[in-house]
Amino acid sequence: MSAAPELRIMNDSGELAHEAAELFGWLGQQAIASEGSFRVALPGGSTPEALYRTLAGAEFAGMLDWGRVRFFFGDERCVPPDHRDSNFAMVHECLLNPLKIQAERVFRMRGEDSQPERAAREYEDQLRQEFGTPPPAWPRFDLILLGLGEDGHTASLFPETQALGERTRLVVANEAPRGVTPRLTLTVPTINHAKAICFLVTGNSKADMVRTVLEGRDQDTRSVPAKLIKPENGRLIWFMDPAAASELTIAKQGIVSHEE
Repeated sequence: MSAAPELRIMNDSGELAHEAAELFGWLGQQAIASEGSFRVALPGGSTPEALYRTLAGAEFAGMLDWGRVRFFFGDERCVPPDHRDSNFAMVHECLLNPLKIQAERVFRMRGEDSQPERAAREYEDQLRQEFGTPPPAWPRFDLILLGLGEDGHTASLFPETQALGERTRLVVANEAPRGVTPRLTLTVPTINHAKAICFLVTGNSKADMVRTVLEGRDQDTRSVPAKLIKPENGRLIWFMDPAAASELTIAKQGIVSHEE
């Protein structure tokens, strides 16, 4: 049985980025001390972007031995790495370049490949090599960061898509309902084997879906992919601002503290 989610409602988006950076640093220090490296999968999006800029800022840039951090991606749009819609491009600009992360520490998904399924298999092979996990073993990321879409998607796991039922692959190609439709994404079991999973959610537009994911009935999870994220043996942490948490019963009752 997976552990109950840890809910952290921050006063605003700035505090959320700061507290998430604190957690990132603490988990990184623990992983480096015990395993010699910290392996994290990153998302795109505006809320993670604020975290990345915080991590690269003066307060946090010295908290980790960045040479021991290995950066992976939870999903990617099928565009070149310098495209404005590329998750890698945003992460590189806001985090990797400011911290002068060496290229060999960064494992990006090849969104520019004309055959997304081939790129997915290549990334799966790369993950198995880097983690030393031949089939049927699963890699265990130290941390996977996630966002939440208004439609309930997370990573590039969209409602009613075939990727939601995948139980043996680490990475698959998938289709988004709009925008850059071809995507690459980690699968549900790959995410659920992580040691820690952290959702970063802000804004009123996410409030109804936050309530559906955290307090809704056990409905068909194919329509709300984020409900499938339940760690096998790890922590599930939700960082939210008051707007995103505003429809939660526990938030309205004042049960959830703004501090850990």
